[in-house]
Amino acid sequence: MNKRQAQEFKPYIAADRVMPEFTPTAIIIGIIMSVVFGAANAYIGLRVGMTISASIPAAVISMGIIRGIMKRDSILENNMVQTIGSAGESLAAGAIFTLPALFIWSQELGMAEPSLIRIIVISLAGGILGALLMLPLRKALIVNEHGVLPYPEGTACAEVLIAGETGGTKAKTVFSGLGIGSLFKFITDGIKLFPSEIEWAIPGYKGAAIGMDTLPALLGVGFIVGPKIAAYMLSGAVLGWFVLIPLMTHLGQYIPDIIYPATVPLSELDYWGLWSNYIRYIGAGAVAFGGILSLIKSLPLIIRTFKEAMGGLRDTAGATSTLRTEEDMSIKGAFIAILAIVVFIGITDFIPVGIPGALIIAIFGFFFAAVSARLVGLVGSSNNPVSGMTIATLLITSIIFKSIGFDGEAGMIGALAVGSVICIISAMAGDMSQDLKTGFLVGATPKKQQYGELIGSVSAALVIGFVLILLNKAWGFGSAELPAPQATLMKLVIEGVMSGNLPWALVFMGVGIGIFVELLGIQILPFAVGLYLPIHLSTPIMLGGIIRGLLEKRKENEDTIRRKVDGGVLFSSGLIAGEGLIGILLAVLAIIPVGGTTLADKVAFGNYALGQWGSLVFFGGLALLLIKNSFLAKVEE
Repeated sequence: MNKRQAQEFKPYIAADRVMPEFTPTAIIIGIIMSVVFGAANAYIGLRVGMTISASIPAAVISMGIIRGIMKRDSILENNMVQTIGSAGESLAAGAIFTLPALFIWSQELGMAEPSLIRIIVISLAGGILGALLMLPLRKALIVNEHGVLPYPEGTACAEVLIAGETGGTKAKTVFSGLGIGSLFKFITDGIKLFPSEIEWAIPGYKGAAIGMDTLPALLGVGFIVGPKIAAYMLSGAVLGWFVLIPLMTHLGQYIPDIIYPATVPLSELDYWGLWSNYIRYIGAGAVAFGGILSLIKSLPLIIRTFKEAMGGLRDTAGATSTLRTEEDMSIKGAFIAILAIVVFIGITDFIPVGIPGALIIAIFGFFFAAVSARLVGLVGSSNNPVSGMTIATLLITSIIFKSIGFDGEAGMIGALAVGSVICIISAMAGDMSQDLKTGFLVGATPKKQQYGELIGSVSAALVIGFVLILLNKAWGFGSAELPAPQATLMKLVIEGVMSGNLPWALVFMGVGIGIFVELLGIQILPFAVGLYLPIHLSTPIMLGGIIRGLLEKRKENEDTIRRKVDGGVLFSSGLIAGEGLIGILLAVLAIIPVGGTTLADKVAFGNYALGQWGSLVFFGGLALLLIKNSFLAKVEE
């Protein structure tokens, strides 16, 4: 579609029609969604290494509240809620991929824990820069490239909003999922009526084990990502738990020596010990390889998209319009704000990177914001190689810092801070471009959406520090409860450059496995994440994927199947959000002292009375509810 055709496009709400949009109601509900989905995604992302898009769930909930309860009739208000709400999810994703490494270093190396102020400032800098750097790209990417860049999530969200004009019944599906997910999580990990982690050793196959975390979020994640991605994850877990760990167990009978990084011989380690000391380093090597490879494979596209984005930026420079649907925030004001933030980063110690780090943030931030904003338009947010961009940034930053003598603990913290800001910028720019695409289709006012993005990012940034400190105090990052896979990987990358104190043989084994898997034509990143994480996470995800796969293969009308899948996605989003919120609540209870113990221990009076089989039965019931809200959902013709 050329520029003339883009200009002739007619949105759902015409440009000359004015209706409620940037209202106190939309702002308040949006902020609540930003905080809720930001906190829930922080918990889920730290547990399973994946986050969910908040755009559609936030839009659906907004329709349920604004249209269903408040009886207000404005699609633009609903769009504003999802714009603000999704910003919180994106900022949380960027933060949890990196910042938990600071807490892990404080435990392993005796560094001081990061202060709340430092976490908030890093999050604010990344969130605001991500939103501001996207401003000059809107017309080039969203308007001029309309019909060329599909922006799948943004388009899908627009379809949901437009469909919601006929009623807000979908909100019930999200809310029911949220309630069921919350109740299930509280019963298993709060009251502890049955364990949320079950496992069995494989008889006759020493060292092998099969397990499952019977939690609603994992089932929901599986349905959302689908059978193929879920199968890739499980295949990585199978390699680790059915091949590598049993192999090490077998060799341990004949090798009496201690093999680094373990401190005892192989024969004294069970499968959890072998996974902790060896498999996760192999998995980390595979994940790092996958992230970098995804970036390398995208380089031609990245270079081309950056050139096209800059070309489009020149074409739209100085263009003005009086149409409501073409109003943007002041580009000059945004430039001044960006410059002020970069200078602030360089001359203060809130983000301890110095002038070199501030320059890296300015250069890489603009480049990756442009790349991310256009890349998600082509391949979608789920395929945006944010982790690869962050790993590349960390490698380059660590090398530069070490070469100029900025090394040791201070250099490690500085490199991670740079990576954190860049990661948040990339995630925010990608999210904002999807939101602006939604707004373009429904007829929103870009300037008001841009204000909404800033409000959502600031709201989430002010809360994410409390969430991270709370979760770390309750369970600790890197623990079985919160493995924090991406942050652990970023930590290993920096340590590898700065100190070289890594079991490199294991890391390169992971790289070799990654090359092998890539040559087979399998998507490396989900496979590598499955290898890196315990098999207990991949099995329930696979169950959710199977349910969706069977649904998609049913011989029904294509539109009916799509609507049933949409219902399952909404229910699954509710399950994920519900578990995340109760996870935060349980973390609060875990740090409140009561009579020599904690409030969480007082609540946990169930003592796992129903055991593993009870857990399996309840999880089966949860799967049936997902089937009810997808397979058996009633579809209005």
